[in-house]
Amino acid sequence: MRRERNHEQGVIITLVAVFMLFVIAAMAALAIDVVTLYTARSEAQLAADATALAAARVFANSGMTSDPNAASDGFVGYAETASQTVASHVAKANSIGGGSLTGVVITFNDGSTTFATNPTVTVNVQKTNIPTFFARIWGKTQITVGASATAEAYNPSGANLVGGTMPPVAPICVKPWLLPNISPSAGGQIFNPLNGAIVDTTLLGWESPIGSTRLSSDCTTNCGPTPPARIKWKYYPGDPGDFPPPSASSVACTGCAGFNPYQLSIAGCVQTPISCSGIVRVYTANTDPNLDAEAAAAVDALTNSTTNRGDKVDTAVASPPTGTEPFQFLAGGENPAVVSGAMAADTDIMVSDSLVTVPVIDSTTIWPPANYPQVQIIGFVQLFLNPTGGRVPANNHIRTRVINLVGCGTPALGGASGQPILGNGASPVTVRLISPSS
Repeated sequence: MRRERNHEQGVIITLVAVFMLFVIAAMAALAIDVVTLYTARSEAQLAADATALAAARVFANSGMTSDPNAASDGFVGYAETASQTVASHVAKANSIGGGSLTGVVITFNDGSTTFATNPTVTVNVQKTNIPTFFARIWGKTQITVGASATAEAYNPSGANLVGGTMPPVAPICVKPWLLPNISPSAGGQIFNPLNGAIVDTTLLGWESPIGSTRLSSDCTTNCGPTPPARIKWKYYPGDPGDFPPPSASSVACTGCAGFNPYQLSIAGCVQTPISCSGIVRVYTANTDPNLDAEAAAAVDALTNSTTNRGDKVDTAVASPPTGTEPFQFLAGGENPAVVSGAMAADTDIMVSDSLVTVPVIDSTTIWPPANYPQVQIIGFVQLFLNPTGGRVPANNHIRTRVINLVGCGTPALGGASGQPILGNGASPVTVRLISPSS
């Protein structure tokens, strides 16, 4: 009997070892399924986020939110179509689990009264055929994952049209040019300085005529101690304390070497957010008589147009002021992506270095100059500099085209108020994710 038991010694250990091998193998397979699932869900969310943001950016750059009549003049339909097209392309460029998406649904809040001013895009993505490993034991050979994201393009200037209080915006990369609230087109106000409503509804899409009104400085050595004359489309330089220039090492563009701080703040990006309805100062200590020449050189470097081959606005599209299709932009021969061979010249592009944001100040409250050189920002204009792709002309006055108008007014007098929305870029029409929370 004892001899038989001796033969049985170690059998239990062997059985346990074999059992543990199966358990460990099962756990490893389960871990693979879990990791696959979580990775796929993360990829799905990234795809939904990217698609929603790209679609909202189309609305931001289209000019739709700056058109008070967008809901009735056909602009909304064109903008939705363009947004849908871009969203579909971006969605197809994303993958989940090593394969393309099997389902994409894109919807807009176009039934809302705020759609023309504050359009939102909701994107639902899905992947239905992700293979499993451990789950095959139960006959589950594939799993489905999905995600949803909502992004908005926000413009506070239409708040007075729909009622309610709306927050201001605070874009970055704002150029240090403080424009008086005088329309270069009609000569009246650009924005209502109280509530931020767009007053000149013909300004959207306006382009500087040849030999006429161009963007230039109103003062060089005479910005203080009293305010200079108020002239349309002539700016006052912003104080470097409010528009701190970027470092020279961070501004990488052809022709930027040797730029002074003022030029760096034009050719580069002022990282400090500039809040609509905020208070900034005119640079009264400036003694430089060459502001226009310096700005022209910086603009040519920024827009990659030193040889007249910069990005341009596509004139074949019926965009404002005479049409209602979204603005479209074409890559110039000096565009870095064209130079590198990543795209061909005249390719449609969503964004461009030629798109800049410029603050508009309440030019009625600084005459008489009770608080000058402090001025209040009541809005922004988004401009396409050198819109034909050519460089700034010899007189150093910059040709512009108005792409967006964003007003906020004065908080205490009915304008936008509260915590400014920063968004995720330099556009004054703020683009951000609102679900999931950004």
